[in-house]
Amino acid sequence: MLRIVAALDGGICRIKLPGGVLHADEASAIADASERHAAGVIELTNRANLQLRGVRAGHEAALIEALVDAGLGPDAGLGPDAGLAQVCSTTTTSTTSPAFDVSVASAVSAADDVRNLMLSPSAGRDPHALFDTTALAAQILTLLQSEPRFAALSPKFALLLDGGERLAMLEHPHDVWLAATDHAEGVRFAFGLAGCPPVSPTPANHSSAVTSAAALGSVTLSQIPALVKALLHTFLDLAEPDHTRMRHLLAAQSVDTVLQRAQTYLDFPLSRDPALTTWRRAPADASLRFGVQPQRKAGTCHVGGQPPLGRLNGATLRALAVLAEDSGNATLRVTPWQSVLLPDVAAEAASSVLARLAALGLACDPGDPMARLIACAGSSGCAKSHADTKADALRLAAHLPAEAQQVHLSGCLRSCAAAHCAPYTLLAAEPSRYDLYRRDDSPGFGQCIAHHLTIEQAADALARLARSTRSPFDA
Repeated sequence: MLRIVAALDGGICRIKLPGGVLHADEASAIADASERHAAGVIELTNRANLQLRGVRAGHEAALIEALVDAGLGPDAGLGPDAGLAQVCSTTTTSTTSPAFDVSVASAVSAADDVRNLMLSPSAGRDPHALFDTTALAAQILTLLQSEPRFAALSPKFALLLDGGERLAMLEHPHDVWLAATDHAEGVRFAFGLAGCPPVSPTPANHSSAVTSAAALGSVTLSQIPALVKALLHTFLDLAEPDHTRMRHLLAAQSVDTVLQRAQTYLDFPLSRDPALTTWRRAPADASLRFGVQPQRKAGTCHVGGQPPLGRLNGATLRALAVLAEDSGNATLRVTPWQSVLLPDVAAEAASSVLARLAALGLACDPGDPMARLIACAGSSGCAKSHADTKADALRLAAHLPAEAQQVHLSGCLRSCAAAHCAPYTLLAAEPSRYDLYRRDDSPGFGQCIAHHLTIEQAADALARLARSTRSPFDA
């Protein structure tokens, strides 16, 4: 949020949401700021955050100040006299003032960079969860922001805290992951590095394209903050300058070396647990982000929908904020599938809320074609893209067969729109022409099964694949 990134369609301002939670008043402030200082385009990201596109030249400082005044941005423990708004504004300009403290600006920016902790969007409410992670997540976020040394971590360095929810994104590789497990002494948290929690096989997740490995060990709830702190310090101790992610470190150092170094920061024993080599987390169900789903508390539910290709305008975000205030708990939950949930809706009001979401243009059924499409910014917003993926995805939606799996349109090899490996990927080769990939054990997008397709040809190929009895996850 404190650094406006240049793009073809103007600046991009990324807003990190703690646990994906967005309060209604914050949503309204974002909608206002996006229209006043940017193009009014608000994107939901695959990290359960938001970003504003088309920030106007000369409006950067005013935009950041408006977002800070709304209570968004980091809390680096700097106190009310740190001049956060001035610091944030100054970081976007070349003008400095005599009172400007570069060290404070750096601390605030770094505190924003490291707020990369993913939770389930139904954390604290999922009836299938083993543990409510919300309070623990707040502890970890405070740790990430308040430890000065963690400013050296890459802005992409990320953690997963999994409470065992059925609605959970388990395919995004994380640098450190923790997952709740049933234990004779109560819930413990298994942990691992550079990957994803291992999941019990299903037809949709058996491919090794999902980077998972056995858990290394487990800790009690009270030991988690210390473990996270120890692992992050260990990474910074051992990483070379070009090691930005845990996977880079593990390519140069053994897991045992990492754990031995982490042990020096801990007052409880840390060792690999052979009993966890066969542990698998129960599968998740991403379709639970749509429609009306029951919560743990009787008589309540969450209601979810997905805006077309993860984009909202200011009016729609404002309407969602009003709906959350009228029918929920005045918060929205942004999901890593670029969708949104309204939690704590009374069961008797759920059908009305669902109808209002649909009236706003959100896909509320997993069978909706727009619920099965992901697309990056494309050539209208990114100079690296070879095609207008957003426009092409809208064209594809009109032809996508009902049986088709999720399809990812990527304008280049960077795969900005999808951190996970989608069942099918259309990789742009030139304007309106794509190579079709099917997920398998191959690296990257999987196996290339067709070249240089038009959108209509791609739709025909996807229809044939959908009719085939062969799973799209088979090699």
